[in-house]
Amino acid sequence: MRVILQRVSSASVTIDGTLRGRIGRGFCLLVGFTHADTVAEVTWMAEKVAGLRLFSDAEGKMNLGLAEVQGSLLVVSQFTLYGDAEKGRRPSFIGAARPEVAVPLYARFVAELQVRGPGVETGEFGADMQVELVNDGPVTLMLERIPGGS
Repeated sequence: MRVILQRVSSASVTIDGTLRGRIGRGFCLLVGFTHADTVAEVTWMAEKVAGLRLFSDAEGKMNLGLAEVQGSLLVVSQFTLYGDAEKGRRPSFIGAARPEVAVPLYARFVAELQVRGPGVETGEFGADMQVELVNDGPVTLMLERIPGGS
């Protein structure tokens, strides 16, 4: 499971000209799954994201989490995180989980985040989405949980 996390001052996702989700301060998460991912990876990642302290305290140190700043999450599925462009000019996406695997994992990830407290907005799995964001910092992390990892 891979997540590109961007700390944002605002973010939104639009589908076919209709606003689907919008947040203020928080994290925009681009999320991809591979074939071997399970609920264990999803749970680990939800705990990791919810617990990260990436917001500045009064001394300017990244010491505050989503809860302390009343932050929100925008979660967007993105199978291209498993694109492999090592050979040729056209990426291969065979590393990405097929929808029958990825859709339930995506839904579970969103649910796991919702029970951890912050407001959660989403895109739509498989849709052609336009994502707009203002990266705050900029702060961007790539988080990965290898299936079966510790």
